[in-house]
Amino acid sequence: MAERGGGGGGGLPASPGPLRGKVACRAGDGDGGGGGGGGGGGGRSRFDSAGSGVSNGDCAPLGAGEEPGSAPPGSPESGGKEKGAPGGLQREGKPGIPRRSSIIKDGTKQKRERKKTVSFSSMPTEKKISSASDCINAMVEGSELKKIRSNSRVYHRYFLLDADMQSLRWEPSKKDSEKAKIDIKSIKEVRTGKNTDIFRSNGIYDQISEDCAFSIIYGENYESLDLVANSADIANVWVTGLRYLISYGKHTLDMIESTQDNMRTSWLSQMFSESDVDNLGHIPLCTAVQFIKDLNPGLKTNKIELKFKELHRSKEKTGTEVTKEEFIEVFHELCTRPEIYFLLVQFSSNKEFLDTKDLMMFLEAEQGMAHVTEEISLEIIQKYEPAKEGQEKGWLSIDGFTNYLTSPDCHIFDPEHKKVCQDMKQPLSHYFINSSHNTYLIEDQFRGPSDITGYIRALKMGCRSVELDVWDGPDNEPVIYTGHTMTSQIVFRSVIDIINKYAFFASEYPLILCLENHCSIKQQKVMVQHMKKILGDKLHTQSPNVEDSYLPSPESLKGKILIKAKKLSSNCSGLEGDVTDEDEGAEMSQRVGKEGVEQQNSLTGKRFQLCKELSELVSICKSVQFKEFQVSFQLQKYWEVCSFNEVLASKYANENPGDFVNYNKRFLARVFPSPMRIDSSNMNPQDFWKCGCQIVAMNFQTPGLMMDLNIGWFRQNGNCGYVLRPAIMREEVSFFSANTKDTVPGVSPQLLHIKIISGQNFPKPKGSGAKGDVVDPYVYVEIHGIPADCAEQRTKTMHQNGDNPIFDESFEFQINLPELAMVRFVVLDDDYIGDEFIGQYTIPFECLQTGYRHVPLQSLTGEMLAHASLFVHVAITNRRGGGKPHKRGLSVRKGKKSREYASVRTLWIKTIDEVFKNALQPIRDATDLRENMQNAVVSFKELCGLSPVANLMQCILAVSTRLVGPDNTPLVVLNLNDQYPTMELQGIVPEVLKKIVTAYDMLPLCDTSACTLLVSSHPSLVSAAD
Repeated sequence: MAERGGGGGGGLPASPGPLRGKVACRAGDGDGGGGGGGGGGGGRSRFDSAGSGVSNGDCAPLGAGEEPGSAPPGSPESGGKEKGAPGGLQREGKPGIPRRSSIIKDGTKQKRERKKTVSFSSMPTEKKISSASDCINAMVEGSELKKIRSNSRVYHRYFLLDADMQSLRWEPSKKDSEKAKIDIKSIKEVRTGKNTDIFRSNGIYDQISEDCAFSIIYGENYESLDLVANSADIANVWVTGLRYLISYGKHTLDMIESTQDNMRTSWLSQMFSESDVDNLGHIPLCTAVQFIKDLNPGLKTNKIELKFKELHRSKEKTGTEVTKEEFIEVFHELCTRPEIYFLLVQFSSNKEFLDTKDLMMFLEAEQGMAHVTEEISLEIIQKYEPAKEGQEKGWLSIDGFTNYLTSPDCHIFDPEHKKVCQDMKQPLSHYFINSSHNTYLIEDQFRGPSDITGYIRALKMGCRSVELDVWDGPDNEPVIYTGHTMTSQIVFRSVIDIINKYAFFASEYPLILCLENHCSIKQQKVMVQHMKKILGDKLHTQSPNVEDSYLPSPESLKGKILIKAKKLSSNCSGLEGDVTDEDEGAEMSQRVGKEGVEQQNSLTGKRFQLCKELSELVSICKSVQFKEFQVSFQLQKYWEVCSFNEVLASKYANENPGDFVNYNKRFLARVFPSPMRIDSSNMNPQDFWKCGCQIVAMNFQTPGLMMDLNIGWFRQNGNCGYVLRPAIMREEVSFFSANTKDTVPGVSPQLLHIKIISGQNFPKPKGSGAKGDVVDPYVYVEIHGIPADCAEQRTKTMHQNGDNPIFDESFEFQINLPELAMVRFVVLDDDYIGDEFIGQYTIPFECLQTGYRHVPLQSLTGEMLAHASLFVHVAITNRRGGGKPHKRGLSVRKGKKSREYASVRTLWIKTIDEVFKNALQPIRDATDLRENMQNAVVSFKELCGLSPVANLMQCILAVSTRLVGPDNTPLVVLNLNDQYPTMELQGIVPEVLKKIVTAYDMLPLCDTSACTLLVSSHPSLVSAAD
């Protein structure tokens, strides 16, 4: 995986961008194609144009007209029923071969003519959606959508809403125009995504973007009209508009008119009046600009000014005064984020704001909050709603909703992990420890300066292991620097002073001083004096208990400083003695193989004198040389620590991954960078964390991908410098290979679903002066972890839009070892020469908050970028069944024969083998129960018209509108008297609802008989599990 962010050049080769001239030509959708299809014309597609090809999810070019005799979905003979039409793929009478002619042809010639336009504006001219009326107007004007049929054919059709808003039509069609329409009043539901049987059974399912697809469920038989828009924006317009029409029907016009003078407008009018103290009806341009900037700090001043000037120019107005109407118009244009408006409409009962119940539903169903009450919702509204009217009435407007979603409350990082949240009473060897290499250096390894600021910075960042390379200095004062190099020197005493001051600045847990001692006996005694005098009782000098088997815990060592260094043997009776030299620079020159073995032997023979006083300061971190795993398992003491250079550690990680993991269950292992890294570049810490290595020393002075991983990783436990390793790396009886490329035995894989919705306020990359202020951003989502989890996906490039690009792209990743996985978001600027780094954010998988979240972006050196963020949606689900992920659909089910059951290894110890042999059947039964449960849940979600990402609350919300008859009588009621809520049919109901109720009854929360049977059949297994 390429490193992105180390020098601004990572990632894929730059893709060609659009011409960046002053004149933007916008083609219509006649024979020349053009507008929204190819992605070369700006951040959003215009609603009055569409490209000739498929712009959603890299589909192949889509089809021309319908075949003679094929019925439009609005006609009685339509095959698009929700219960699923057979995927009859035929060609020249031969079954099983798709008919692809219409997929190859282009239907753009049949579309109505459009005038081509040329824009001389420096601002985007596409219509921005900020209200329901904007959606209705866009639908009346119409847009091209692709109609999906069950036979894998796709048709270009032009859809529009009748002016009276009573019916939806499409053209061209060989059928009677009265049949090529759907009455709005017959629409039961508008469903987002590819969540009907027509979509799921379609041969081009994988080529269709989830974010561009939607379905209209209509008629008494719940037929489906399945559509794909050219962009997620257009899909959102149709979904929002249609849902508004369904809610208000013939009263839609009245509702639209009544909301023109809504709460938002009233609030802005009041704000304007407060600035217009002289009641002139206008305010100066600079005041209006500052006003908007105060309300939306991320907006650029020049962009606000330009929008006002263009508005004045369009009105042929002279002067710079701004009226109330102009102020409101520009605020609506610049401060409305369409993606948040679409989200608000999805949960709003009146489509203009969220009341306490609406917000409560959003918090529970989408954000995963438990025990939400209307009181909690009201507290959020009063905290984030800017309008007094909204605060008093309990209404959250689009601006209040935006404030909430961009607040720390909706940060992607789980606040529970901002404090110490892990068990800190495990042995020290059971934790990853935040560690620094050559902490005193602030540049390269050969001639860079040494400075105490290196220690201050590392300790403030939560580092719990720092390095001190100590040599004889002038005036009998030891100094710290890298021996045999041209690096500058700093006095040992001043470093100890700084360590004493900052040791527990960021964490109260033990600090390890990795002491590389090259001093004479005389100056060793000076070192001891300084450490005892300055550090005093903080030094942990208690001898280890030989009867123990493990190191003490971080909890028991709070506030203590441990010395890792060489130690005299216990039988040494003199005041000094010989020990093997610990010149890390020499150790780093070791090579793997024959040469490495010879050099290691020569190093073993090199010895130096160690004074007893310094030796006595070393307690539970005695430095010893590693020999081999079997020898260590038998002879190494738990308080002894081995250091491995990067090359040697990589060799063991690749050749002996299982032994390395088992070794690190009991002993501390320190890994330091290769000598080839003269530039202070960093190794990938994940390469050694996956083997359980606790102390992976990083060059804190060098930013980039590797340091991003290190910083992000140690955030997950209150940034205390200690992270508890996965259980599979701690338990004695577990088996784990660091290089596994498949699922991990005993660990349930997770599916991570990430949707990159939009970006906000991306800064211009440093060093990209040739492009001026133009930014062409795209986003990489990277997964770092064990080899089976490492993956990456990227969005399309949004040309010339760094302010508010809309990506609307979804990705899915299988995470096999969640406890060791990290997610990294990287934003890059697409350029011809080399893609420039804009910002990144790295977060452990375990710290992700699900739902709609904002991701703050950090610079290359780790500082927060002001107001720069990504807006994303995160969902995490258990992977259904065993093996690799497979095609969705009710017709696709994992059979028992293909399931992966736990197996046991014969140890040839009769009593043990018999015990595990008897456990095999109950384990198989439990596996069947678990996978049957997962299948039942997925089936219920699909019947509800939702993707596997959805939760059960979202399912109940989705079907609630279907459970009421035309006269508002309930078709299904929930019986809350039983132990679990059950669904009961009321009279004659459609077949679709019967299936939903049946699927609900199969859920484990309703059908507990299988669980009861398993527990009663295998009581010994249950008691053992308890």
